[in-house]
Amino acid sequence: MSNPLLDFSALPAFDRITPADVAPAIDTLLARADAALETVTAPGFPADWTAIARVLDVATEELGRAWGVVSHLNSVADTPELREAYNSNLAKLSEFYTELGQNLALFAKVKALAASADYAGLSAARRQIIEHQLRDFRLSGAELPDAEKTRFAEIQARLSELSARFSQNVLDATDG
Repeated sequence: MSNPLLDFSALPAFDRITPADVAPAIDTLLARADAALETVTAPGFPADWTAIARVLDVATEELGRAWGVVSHLNSVADTPELREAYNSNLAKLSEFYTELGQNLALFAKVKALAASADYAGLSAARRQIIEHQLRDFRLSGAELPDAEKTRFAEIQARLSELSARFSQNVLDATDG
């Protein structure tokens, strides 16, 4: 595998990751996550814990792992090129996760799972995760009117931008 950010077979290969790897990996993983989301929100897809986890959770976990590696490198091995790669992909990640949290079809699947007969048969840990997912959808604005969802997304994007800028200012001050 040529892009080390797409290799999930072992621990991250920090020494092989370059700023040029970031955008192609993030674009690939976002496309996979979008496809997974489309799959699990399709009308015929069951509101089933295992089925959803095997598709969506795997895709979002890989995306999160790769972005975590990039974020870590950005914090500990800061270079102008890596900073640019990080900043140019940050908005894509913020947009994806905001849309994921406001996805009404996925929210409906999770609500259907919570209301299903299978819910009682799930472990306490899985039921707690479902309850947290329902809470997180509400906190992400899934139940807001469309105009307010748009404003929420704008705020989330600005918050991620300001958080990154603050972290980079701290790094610069520390280096200085």
